[in-house]
Amino acid sequence: MTITSSSSWQILQDHAQQMQHSHLKELLLDESRFKTLSFAHGPLLIDFSKQRIDQHTLKHLVELAKTADLPGWITRLFNGDPINTSEARPALHTALREQAQTSLEVGGHNIIQDVQTNLSRMEKIVERIHSGQWRGYAGEPIDTIVNIGVGGSDLGPYMACSALRGARVNAGRHLKVHFVSSMDGSELADILGSLNPATTLFIVSSKSFTTIDTLSNAHTARKWLRDASGVNDTIINRCHFIGISANPAKMSSWGIADDNQLEFWDWIGGRYSMWSAIGLPIALRIGMDGFREMLQGAHSMDQHFLSAPLNENLPVLLGLIGVWNVNFLDIHAHAILPYDGRLIHLPAYLEQLEMESNGKSVNRVGEPLDYRTCPVLWGEVGPNAQHAFYQLLHQGTESVMCDFIVSARRYEKTDNESLRSQHTLTLANCLAQSRILAIGSAVQQNDQPVPGHKQYHGNQPSTTLLLDELTPFSFGSLIALYEHKVFVQSVIWDINPFDQWGVELGKTMATSLLKPLQHQASDSEFDPSTHGLMRHIHQQQERS
Repeated sequence: MTITSSSSWQILQDHAQQMQHSHLKELLLDESRFKTLSFAHGPLLIDFSKQRIDQHTLKHLVELAKTADLPGWITRLFNGDPINTSEARPALHTALREQAQTSLEVGGHNIIQDVQTNLSRMEKIVERIHSGQWRGYAGEPIDTIVNIGVGGSDLGPYMACSALRGARVNAGRHLKVHFVSSMDGSELADILGSLNPATTLFIVSSKSFTTIDTLSNAHTARKWLRDASGVNDTIINRCHFIGISANPAKMSSWGIADDNQLEFWDWIGGRYSMWSAIGLPIALRIGMDGFREMLQGAHSMDQHFLSAPLNENLPVLLGLIGVWNVNFLDIHAHAILPYDGRLIHLPAYLEQLEMESNGKSVNRVGEPLDYRTCPVLWGEVGPNAQHAFYQLLHQGTESVMCDFIVSARRYEKTDNESLRSQHTLTLANCLAQSRILAIGSAVQQNDQPVPGHKQYHGNQPSTTLLLDELTPFSFGSLIALYEHKVFVQSVIWDINPFDQWGVELGKTMATSLLKPLQHQASDSEFDPSTHGLMRHIHQQQERS
């Protein structure tokens, strides 16, 4: 039986027909609504009162979760059962932030011990770099870090380093940290000219250590070092490269010295890997104490997800309300709107987390689905977005669900009154935008009829996620919240969120096109469009 044929689903469909006639401006007349539809854990409060729901909606959604055996799936996730069915392995990113004294066995081996050992190795590297003891080929201390990765090996560390720049430790303030991910080499080309080869350290992050995007950039970086220094690759590799991978043999084959290798494991998906050694750039920015604080924040959300009742469980409720919007209110666009410039890269991170995880059209056993799954996500820092795509949110023809994310406190430890005033202005804009999206309004014009172009229909649902303050702990909780939300939705939709086969075909096809583009093989086997484009490329290259 599929979830859509269950009585829980049918009840929600009937309930949705009733709720279609309710407007948020009417629902928000209930003075108790915020109290009954907002939930808190640790430093995070989530307000669902501007969602098109009521208490009956939540009750029916919780019943749907029980029908899908969500509690059982949560237990299997944390126990390390092979819930990544297509690859026959567990998904244990939660183990990366587990307490050191606990034990979790996979294949008869305590993986928590492995995690803690790797964290200790990572800590030694951080201390060595911070203290100026890691030196380049000329004997000078490293002062520049370039992280080379793509996907989860780039988006997570990049986002976190930006978000937590206020938590930077003094020992790491001398370090400049850059991120390189583009396959075409443009990012690397932009920065190499301004760097000192003798004091630059490259972190090469790749789960398989076969990712062509990453290795192409790594080869270019090594050639740059070789040309600048005139020393051999053994010295360059030892002094200027750290490798992070689940494939130590490939790292060694590339030339990464054994002492410069950090590990993560095949039971960690790339988009869940910033809690592992992939987070080395984060630790270099905020120190290992700050990194462990981030892990503790995530662990706190893990424990809440594991133990809180479904009707009080933040990730569960966030996920279920998303299902309600997608499958019952027919809303298929989701805007992520942080009102904090430090979270500028959060929308891109969540785009990968959600769309790579739940962008599936078959269930766990490969059967086509007859209902929608993951919506299209996009976003931008809120004040910028207000001057970009908010026009569509307020007066467009598309229904869009929005997440507003903001901190209650900022600049409290500074005497700069102007900065505190700017934060108050930011808060005012955040609250105003979610309010207008909900209730709508019309710009009044001297008692004259309001023309249509000045009317706001409202009734656009949104959730507000309010952090007490953006710290490593609250940041860790926030990201873990979204990870578990994705898992909740995958359970309801009966899909495997831990593989990404849709990505693999593109890699294979790109490899097959390399030789024809290099005139080393025929291009006749390809479709007319691809064939025509390659011929035009060849013609243009021959003219240069």
